[in-house]
Amino acid sequence: MTDDVKSIFAREAEAIKNIPVDENFNKALDLIYEHVHKLGGKLVASGMGKAGQIAQNIATTFSSTGTPSVFLHPCDAQHGDLGILAKNDVLLLISNSGRTREIIELVILTRRLYPEFPFILITGNKDGELVKPSSAVLFTGNPPEVCPLGLTPSTSTTVMTVIGDALVATMIKKIGFTSSEYAKRHHGGYLGEKSRDLSSL
Repeated sequence: MTDDVKSIFAREAEAIKNIPVDENFNKALDLIYEHVHKLGGKLVASGMGKAGQIAQNIATTFSSTGTPSVFLHPCDAQHGDLGILAKNDVLLLISNSGRTREIIELVILTRRLYPEFPFILITGNKDGELVKPSSAVLFTGNPPEVCPLGLTPSTSTTVMTVIGDALVATMIKKIGFTSSEYAKRHHGGYLGEKSRDLSSL
């Protein structure tokens, strides 16, 4: 079994190394910077199922590092939560298939509210229906899942998470976010203590 575990680690590491990096990352970062840090909007992340859990993680990590962000469940959006969107916001959509029904419906509803609303998409399908309305498309490379059935989101969610980490870490540098600012947003626990120690240096 240890050989199986090592093989899984190797396959996931390879998937990460093979994430395509192109101009779309710059487009995504510029959109987030423009809408959040210059226009005073926020990043709104959304996804369904496992992709939604990744979107939640990305949103909270962005918020703790100086880029205000929230998670919007695509189903709840159809029952009034769409009202969280403001005209200067930007939506980060996560859909491995690129054709998740609830996310497609979220795009339609958002465009009814704000016709020029921008979308950033993380997807494993370059030909998915969600590609066309998106201003920046971050392709995962569509690696095969390490799940023995080839079904359970596993490697796909790993690369989605890493793409989110790359966006967050790059934005931290872009806005010059400091440990003292981090400490203001993260008071409790070990990280709060560590950030206060670093900011006092």
